[in-house]
Amino acid sequence: MSMTMTQKILADHAGLKEVTAGQLIEAKLDLVMANDVTGPMAIPIFKQMAEEVFDKDKVVLVPDHFTPNKDIKSAQNCKAMREFSFAQELTHHMEQGKCGVEHAILPESGLTVAGECIIGADSHTCTYGALGAFSTGVGTTDIATGMATGELWFKVPSAIKIVLTGKLNPHVSGKDVILHIIGKIGVDGALYKSMEFTGPGVSELSMDDRFTICNMAIEAGGKNGIFPVDDQAIAYMEEHSTKAYKIYEADEDADYDEVVEINLSDIVPTVAFPHLPGNAHTIDEINESEKIYIDQVVIGSCTNGRISDLRKAAAILKGHKVNDHVRVMVLPATQKIFMQCVHEGLVDIFVEAGCAFNTPSCGPCMGGHMGVLANGEKCVSTTNRNFIGRMGDVESLIYLASPETAAASAIAGYIADPRKVGE
Repeated sequence: MSMTMTQKILADHAGLKEVTAGQLIEAKLDLVMANDVTGPMAIPIFKQMAEEVFDKDKVVLVPDHFTPNKDIKSAQNCKAMREFSFAQELTHHMEQGKCGVEHAILPESGLTVAGECIIGADSHTCTYGALGAFSTGVGTTDIATGMATGELWFKVPSAIKIVLTGKLNPHVSGKDVILHIIGKIGVDGALYKSMEFTGPGVSELSMDDRFTICNMAIEAGGKNGIFPVDDQAIAYMEEHSTKAYKIYEADEDADYDEVVEINLSDIVPTVAFPHLPGNAHTIDEINESEKIYIDQVVIGSCTNGRISDLRKAAAILKGHKVNDHVRVMVLPATQKIFMQCVHEGLVDIFVEAGCAFNTPSCGPCMGGHMGVLANGEKCVSTTNRNFIGRMGDVESLIYLASPETAAASAIAGYIADPRKVGE
């Protein structure tokens, strides 16, 4: 029978010739990941199951959410992970100052490649679908099970086929694409489904665009997001990894619950208003309404903290100053990206414009530290989630946008069109 790309990966990892949507399977895992929020909770559960992890090469613990440690509790959590990592002699030991935000550092370190089955104790683990892998977020008990056995139960998801055509316009990126899509299908439009991206427009998207799009598949309720493996994906893997990869392709007659057609040429800079990523508005709609003045801008995260994101933001900010009523935090997603910003002069641009340039961290994204919002404050953020209280006070407001829109807004002091900077 015919299968989608995701279904083929799951069938192979379950040792089955075929699977169908809704079927329960037990699949072998290629990578199990947790962070400093979820890892410390999974470790005690793991210790009730096993003495050693199933494979020292395939378990990774990444300290990124509350690092640099903001308080005693976060320090204790990181200590627990550090001690576990050394005690288990994990091959890939991650540490502050030597890694970065989990969903950026894993692909950059070559730990995720096409055809793999990956779980992470973080909802945005779906990021790695950009490389043609099945990756999804799970709970701490599942992570403990995965660390102990190397296997996990899944319900095979049905799929939505998203056909991309056309080309991106200037100042439009993957963030605008995914906000447009979520605005179109809704935050539950892909509930427990695989979002499978295809069509001639895929080649117009950079790998960073694809990471951003897959990262936010969960914001449409998706089980995972996945792209076909093309020359760009192969080049990325060959640059970053020595692992063997396997390319899976969906059958031409695969069954999809829905086919959504997206012409990239029609997409303009897009902003998600509070309090849902699906509350999408085009910049043209915003410009026609009353100005939305802001207090803070965050540029970074596992969604938009890669080097191309920061280059785009710097290109907008160069020669300009951040508005007197706005504060800006820039967080590169990994130490390597941090150093690229230094060598390329991007740090000079950010600091001269009036931005705080920070070490890699998830801190501001979920109101952990380095950017917590006060009552009534408004923030334009390149992160992935704008729920009530996500970045601080429950009366604060978060607007999700691309790095370019965020940078333009930092200059203007209100949500602004990146296409009009300098006019």
